[in-house]
Amino acid sequence: MKIIVDAMGGDNAPMEIVKGAVQALEELQTEIILVGNAEAILRCVQELGLQNLPKGLEIANASDVVTMEDDPARAVRDKKDSSMAVMLYKLRDGEADAAVSAGSTGALLSGATLVVKRVRGVRRAALAPILPSKTGGCVLIDCGANAECSAEYLQQFAYMGKGLAAACLGKKKPRIGLLNIGAEDTKGGSLQKETFALLTKDAQAGKLDFVGNVEARDVFSGACDVLVTDGFSGNVMLKAIEGTAIYMGENLKQVFYRSAVSKLAGALVKGGLREFKKSLDYSEVGGTAFLGINKPVVKAHGSSNAKAICSAIRQAAKLASSDLAQELSAMLTENAQEADRV
Repeated sequence: MKIIVDAMGGDNAPMEIVKGAVQALEELQTEIILVGNAEAILRCVQELGLQNLPKGLEIANASDVVTMEDDPARAVRDKKDSSMAVMLYKLRDGEADAAVSAGSTGALLSGATLVVKRVRGVRRAALAPILPSKTGGCVLIDCGANAECSAEYLQQFAYMGKGLAAACLGKKKPRIGLLNIGAEDTKGGSLQKETFALLTKDAQAGKLDFVGNVEARDVFSGACDVLVTDGFSGNVMLKAIEGTAIYMGENLKQVFYRSAVSKLAGALVKGGLREFKKSLDYSEVGGTAFLGINKPVVKAHGSSNAKAICSAIRQAAKLASSDLAQELSAMLTENAQEADRV
């Protein structure tokens, strides 16, 4: 297996990207291609104390870089020799099995759709981060790629999320939930009601394990394994979670440093707090998968460090070995054929 990585994307490129790739090379049984300025990448390799490229690590030179100032819709098309564009074209042409970038989210999504193309039958590609939960994680789909959605889009998101939960979380029969303002069947606007009806029908046909409407507060307790929503609501939810985590972390630190007694208490629960912090750490998951694209594309956080890049490469490798795109295409084709017969 071969993973291709945009070495110039993100706030900490190229050093942390190269460092993360080297870590992944040591951990995973896979080959890695780093795309970007070859001289800069080689300097990073040498700064890590390596005289030569490690076995399994390749460099593909690219003279340009997609920046945050570039128009996301045109960046890959206008900068064909950028590290992101070269990465996507090589992925499309079969030179790699999956791709990872910490660069512009909009440019990566637009470029992946334009170059690598969507899975046949997929109406919209979606962003699907994995949230922590008591039952081993929950896929949130969509979290920002599609602000306006139809019920059909959300129905497809359910199948995409089902595949990701199986591939990356080991869920053999993922429970699908629909984000709503209440658990009752009649809650929500027209989009939620129409989607509820479609997912209920699929559940009755044995295609999905649909558990109904789920409120945001119940996700962490394990109410579902896949939470389906439109990109606007999903993005609001994700950022609210991030803000809450930051607020809690800062205030807990103040509580435990308030006095000698609280410092002692903090020392006693330090291990537990470390595990709690780890569960909310984006670098443990590494990135967000773009689902609905013909080959796996993982978006790493813009401020990713080496650990996060290594985790993103690990996630990309899992997706590449799952044949998720082929399975999704088969499911959507079957659904379309059944709809035509009705």
